[in-house]
Amino acid sequence: MTHRVAVLVLNHFATLDLGVPGQVFWAAETADGEKLYEVVTCSPGRRPVRCAAGYSVVPDHGLDVLDTADTIVVPGIVAGRALTDGIVTAELREALQGRPRVMSICTGAFVLAAAGLLDGRPATTHWLKAPRFAALFPRVRLDPDVLYVDDGDVLTSAGVAAGIDLCLHVVRRDHGSEVANRLARRCVTPPWREGGQAQYVDRPLPDSGGNGTAATRSWMLGRLDADLPLEALAEHARMSVRTFTRRFREETGMSPARWLARHRVEHARLLLETTDLPVEEVARRSGFGTSVSLRQHLHAAVGVAPLAYRHTFRRTALSG
Repeated sequence: MTHRVAVLVLNHFATLDLGVPGQVFWAAETADGEKLYEVVTCSPGRRPVRCAAGYSVVPDHGLDVLDTADTIVVPGIVAGRALTDGIVTAELREALQGRPRVMSICTGAFVLAAAGLLDGRPATTHWLKAPRFAALFPRVRLDPDVLYVDDGDVLTSAGVAAGIDLCLHVVRRDHGSEVANRLARRCVTPPWREGGQAQYVDRPLPDSGGNGTAATRSWMLGRLDADLPLEALAEHARMSVRTFTRRFREETGMSPARWLARHRVEHARLLLETTDLPVEEVARRSGFGTSVSLRQHLHAAVGVAPLAYRHTFRRTALSG
């Protein structure tokens, strides 16, 4: 059955945030072109809602459509205006409680928090709004450094474009990497981005001048199964180890070792989902060397062992 996504749009909504779920979920298809999601848009009372860019939209549905939704997405809002204007009403709080899956994009996390959905949970929002969020909602375990947080039935993302990352993550979770990767190509966006919000926080930019680590990162991706010590990476980039490590972290928000491990895990996941290769061969091709090492890294990343992951997500990918 087609999965219904309801986009709940409120006054002072962020323009791009509203378009992201409609575009990403609408474009998700099987290899045969069958749509995987239906997207509907709603507002309280089915009333027109206005954005900061100076125009209004008129959703087709009221809050009653949330009763038929498998996933609810709340786009970002101008947080200060929305909270002081009393947008998060008792009716809205009640409408959001007990849903199968609720997501927020950017400052939409303010709505979820004000509705009580994030108390005691991990969550994120735009790094620029994180201090205000933390002050208003101290019971939320805020992580301002990540692009998104998946806490099962409640998911939150960082600013604006991170909503694309979160929606692709949900498609990957629902239907596997093959569907998500095909969707990313259609949307002309990376299937997933390395690093977190740290790389976007206001700070002096590192010198560019063609001396960055992008070429070495591409070189690394083509050699995930090889031994890639830090000294070899620095040599390829024609930098000292210290300079390479610093520049790498400035450009990606993480260390070379962590970046490499993350890409190796993603490659292993893809092999587990799309091939019948033995776990030992998956470990070798993804650069972990042994099945024990692969098991440790995969469990740390997604909480399951390789065979359990294959059993769950290969079936998901094939059914999608």
